[in-house]
Amino acid sequence: MISKGIRGAITVDCNTSDSIRKSVLELLSELVERNNIKKDNISHVIFTLTPDLNADFPAKFARIDFGWDDVAMMCYHELDVPNSLPMCLRVLIVLNCDKDFKPEFVYLKDAANLR
Repeated sequence: MISKGIRGAITVDCNTSDSIRKSVLELLSELVERNNIKKDNISHVIFTLTPDLNADFPAKFARIDFGWDDVAMMCYHELDVPNSLPMCLRVLIVLNCDKDFKPEFVYLKDAANLR
């Protein structure tokens, strides 16, 4: 087994706990489905948010709604680069997998412009 990273991003409608939760659930659901992610294969998860998003921790919703309570997760703010995409939540899921696994990255809503 080796480790590979799976990236994803989504824009969040507004800086509220509920909006962040909905975005986390939408993004993680899509990543899990497209990549057939099993919780036991997750090494760790890193969430970042642009500085305009601070109403809640994305990892909280992964723990509560996905049952990832024993997965190591951290949340950070993105570097505040001028003219970068606002209201953006990004995730990096590091997965223990077979060497031939091809991750499918997911970019939703306005975050699709990042690709």
